[in-house]
Amino acid sequence: MSLKLAEELPAQVPADDFQVLEEKVYRTIELYKSAHEARGAAERDVTRLREQLEEREEEAEGLRREIVRLRREREEIRGRVEKMLAQIETLAEEQAAS
Repeated sequence: MSLKLAEELPAQVPADDFQVLEEKVYRTIELYKSAHEARGAAERDVTRLREQLEEREEEAEGLRREIVRLRREREEIRGRVEKMLAQIETLAEEQAAS
C-alpha cells in the first residue's frame, strides 16, 4: 500500500503545483486589470485637471487684464478729480480775493 501511495504522490504534486500556478496567474490577471483600470482613471483625472488648470489660467489672465484696466481707470478718475479740485480751489481763492 505504501508503494501505491508513493506512486500517486508524484502525480498529485504536479497537479497541486499547477493549481498554485493557476491561482497565481489568475491573481496576476486580476492585478493587471486593476492596474489598467487605475491607470485609465488616473489618465482621465489628469485630463480633467489639465482642463481645469487651463480654465483657471484663462480666468487669471482675464482678471489680470481687468486689474490693469481698473487701475488705468482709477488713475484717469484721480486726475479728473484733482483737476476739478484745483478748479474749485482757484474759484474759492478768486471769491476770497473779491
